[in-house]
Amino acid sequence: MSETIAWLMDGAPYAITFVFFFCLAFARGNATYWMGRGIAKGVEHTRFERHLHGPAYLRAQRFIARWGMLAVPLSFLTVGIQSAVNASAGVSRMPVRRYLPAVAVGAIAWALLYTTIGMAVFYAWLALDWPWLVGGALVIAMAAAVIIRMRKRRTAHDAPEDIPPH
Repeated sequence: MSETIAWLMDGAPYAITFVFFFCLAFARGNATYWMGRGIAKGVEHTRFERHLHGPAYLRAQRFIARWGMLAVPLSFLTVGIQSAVNASAGVSRMPVRRYLPAVAVGAIAWALLYTTIGMAVFYAWLALDWPWLVGGALVIAMAAAVIIRMRKRRTAHDAPEDIPPH
């Protein structure tokens, strides 16, 4: 094992690892929120603006502004909707004074989860002495899946739309 991996397994301070994961989650959550705010601003004065001022959207804005603080930190404990919740908070213009504490709580929960359970899984994977083989196999499998998907799309796109019956 290299010295870096040995340091990670034997000497990495918990606090440094926790702060690293907290900063990562906090920055990612805020970046996604501000992208959502940018999207909301970008559709103003376009044909899509009416969607931002419809009754359902205004109701959603009021709901997230009031209760969204609970949705944001809970999203950090899920897989797959974290970005959607943070972007939705931005698109719905959740007030920053409510969003920042909510994303901080979520980032703390995420950092705690990854500093403990996540790092334990990572250490166990490193202890196998063949993680690079598994990682390489995963990369090859993902590349093959992407190539197959692209070929299927190209074939479907190139096929004639109207095939006369025989």
